[in-house]
Amino acid sequence: MPSAEDATDDGLRRRMPGLAQAEAAHRLIEAGRNEVAARRTRSLPSRVLAQLGDPLMTVLIAAVALTLAIGDHADSVVIGLVIVVNTAVGVAQEIRADNAVAALSALSAPHARVRREGADHDVPAATVVPGDVLLLGEGDIIAADAVLDEAAALLVDESMLTGESVPVDKDTRTSLSAGTVVVRGRGVATVTATGGSSSLGRIAALLDDRRRPTPLQSRLASLGRVLATVTLVLCVVVLVQGLVRGLPLGTMAVTAISLAVAAVPESLPAVVTLALALGARRMAARHALVRRLPAVETLGSVSVLATDKTGTLTEGRMVVQHVWTPRTTVELQGVGYEPEGDVLTRGKPVSPAARHEAQEVLAATALCNDAVLRPPRPASPGSRWEALGDPMEGALLTAALKVGCPDRTELVSTHPRIAEAPFDSRRRRMTTIHAMPSGGVLVCLKGAPEAVLVPSILTDSPDTLRLARAEAARFAEGGYRVLAVASGLRRETPRPVTAGEAGLRLLGLVALSDPPKPLAAVTLAACRGAGITPILVTGDHPATASAVADRVELLGPHAAADHVVTGEAVAAGRVSDLTAVRVFARTDPQQKLDIVAAWRARGAITAMTGDGVNDGPALQQADIGIAMGERGTEVARQAADLVLTDDELSTVVSAVEEGRRVFDNIRRFLVYGMAGGAAEILVMLIGPLLGLPLPLRAGQILWINLLTHGLTGVAMGAEPASPGVMHRPPRRADQHILGGGAWQQLLLTAAVVTAVSLTAGLAARAWHAPWQSVLFLALLAAQLGVVLGLRDRPVTLENPFLPLSVLLSALLGAAALYFPPLGAVLDTEPLGWKAAALACACAPAGFLGARLAHAVFRPPNPRHPHERGDEHARHEAIGSER
Repeated sequence: MPSAEDATDDGLRRRMPGLAQAEAAHRLIEAGRNEVAARRTRSLPSRVLAQLGDPLMTVLIAAVALTLAIGDHADSVVIGLVIVVNTAVGVAQEIRADNAVAALSALSAPHARVRREGADHDVPAATVVPGDVLLLGEGDIIAADAVLDEAAALLVDESMLTGESVPVDKDTRTSLSAGTVVVRGRGVATVTATGGSSSLGRIAALLDDRRRPTPLQSRLASLGRVLATVTLVLCVVVLVQGLVRGLPLGTMAVTAISLAVAAVPESLPAVVTLALALGARRMAARHALVRRLPAVETLGSVSVLATDKTGTLTEGRMVVQHVWTPRTTVELQGVGYEPEGDVLTRGKPVSPAARHEAQEVLAATALCNDAVLRPPRPASPGSRWEALGDPMEGALLTAALKVGCPDRTELVSTHPRIAEAPFDSRRRRMTTIHAMPSGGVLVCLKGAPEAVLVPSILTDSPDTLRLARAEAARFAEGGYRVLAVASGLRRETPRPVTAGEAGLRLLGLVALSDPPKPLAAVTLAACRGAGITPILVTGDHPATASAVADRVELLGPHAAADHVVTGEAVAAGRVSDLTAVRVFARTDPQQKLDIVAAWRARGAITAMTGDGVNDGPALQQADIGIAMGERGTEVARQAADLVLTDDELSTVVSAVEEGRRVFDNIRRFLVYGMAGGAAEILVMLIGPLLGLPLPLRAGQILWINLLTHGLTGVAMGAEPASPGVMHRPPRRADQHILGGGAWQQLLLTAAVVTAVSLTAGLAARAWHAPWQSVLFLALLAAQLGVVLGLRDRPVTLENPFLPLSVLLSALLGAAALYFPPLGAVLDTEPLGWKAAALACACAPAGFLGARLAHAVFRPPNPRHPHERGDEHARHEAIGSER
């Protein structure tokens, strides 16, 4: 329950007001930013040398030397131009991709809670300075080395520094290390070292920071090596074929080299990185912050979405609706955190006696509380009451004000907190100790009913406890979150605090509701339509989980979530098939790991949402970990691949759509580039057999490659998502990059481009026109037609850059014929209108060929391996745990 935003008592605030803002700014200049050694950026010369060191670029450089040696200056100029342009484009793409990734890293940088000038501030962790006062809560990543000034049951996970798996208890005046994690409790600490001077910084200086390629890049690199081998073999065949016909060795060697470079889309890895980075930027604009670039690719394959409840499917803004005591039940009206609304008993104004009992219950919850209510800010029109801290605790403070309790500041001043045992997932309750004005101490406790309504804690009669449990179950069945509240007086402070969790008196139950978000049902329906199976994994009561699942139509508009499996059943192994379950309740972190592992073993690509420190392991194990940006803990955000900056589950659907769009565009570029390269090889192989001795010169091949793989190739990465992209099942994780009909599309498209280009060349030769120039223009026009034909929506204004780039490439192709200096370099001749029309007619032929390939080899819609059609089998598997 406590969070990093918890307020401390006024006495501590006066004793430790923190640095002045001016002093903090001065120390930031002196000590530098609180960052470990930044990733060393590559210099421009090193980037250029890396591009020139590519094997195919090395071959091109050798080709320049060869053409100069044999006196073929025209081809040497063209090849040199290709080298310059390819290198410039490659460097520019690399820099742009690096900048995009760096911008994403800046957006996802962790924050820290500090006190400066007596006020609490949420600041970027990089701006923390020595002397800052850090406020620590459960789930926080400690921003810098520090010394504890105040600690309340503080437990810190130091495994990332020491390797010890057991968290360490921390007391006042002990040291804290940067990068360690608060597992439980609260604390206030003074920063002693930041950045490279911290424990984390000293270790980071020893680390190797080299990047690993994304999975997609690795698969493409493997594919590229195979293509290069096949292409080089075919180019050797072209070389030998030319030599057999008596053509000069130098000419054929340069032609074969140029053909090899043109046939293999050697710039594809850079294009992929850029597409992923730009896709991540587009996701950020849609409130989905990608923390790891490969997540863009993986998102398009997600087939299972495991979501928690509070704040994800529901508003995350709890509202107290009922207060039950053994003698009465009080109903509270109102919405949000505004302390306004009627207080009723059975629909009538509450009696003074019933109000007093409700005040006693809610005053205890206000004391056993770490949230703060903030009224609307006069300077911000339209602002509302806000809760800092746990939303449930904020709702309790609001309810206390509604029934007439003093506000929390007044309560704390008369009953100051002197000790506490914070809530944790093991005890499932929170206890605070308060000094009484008349002497002695007051113990306040709140927690889950099953953790409180037990004889070891309460002195109430068995009948009272039985009645309270029945009432708690009734509330839970209605979808309410239920808290049991107890208190007791002691002469002195219990040591430890948990020793005071005995001999208490039950005050009552508080029933809170967290209404579903308006778009929750629509979002889950969109997931099911996209072939994504939604499941609910929550720590709440089974009845609450079932009620919420029904409200958001988790299983569909007409299906009831009548089968709920508890974490206890999962741990005991009473569920034969975890993938047959759609609603889990009362789960702990280990059981979440078991659920993810079961789905992954079935071949599913899993995405899991989470916001707490306990969600970190499951977020890391899932293929895509999704954290909440507004209310999530720092541990959850840093463990996740994707952070939802608006905490809306609908954003996940947008991110999946973006991931599918990025993958589709990468594959579309691959089909386009490889089909063009294959067509060029086939023209060079088949042309001589049809009486075209040297179909294309080296410079002409490279000019076509420059115009087709340059502007148009990059523009394809900005294509919009297909109209039905979210109405098809996710692609399988083991699917080949050219699977799903892409290979067939490639081969058919290459065959059409080859056929129409050779037909144009042969017709031109029959007309005694300059057939080589016609073939050059026909091959270029056919490929530009293909790029338009591969679009899912041939006529759309969503990506105007693509038709503009096609037009510019066409104009540059025409310049090769009609601009004398360029024509002399490329060895082309101007064409008459008849020959030019013949060549240009290949553009619509290429367009139609691409459309035909797209229609004939449309990817099928197979059922995913984990999908099941037998609902009875699913119910049977669930029933086995009963």
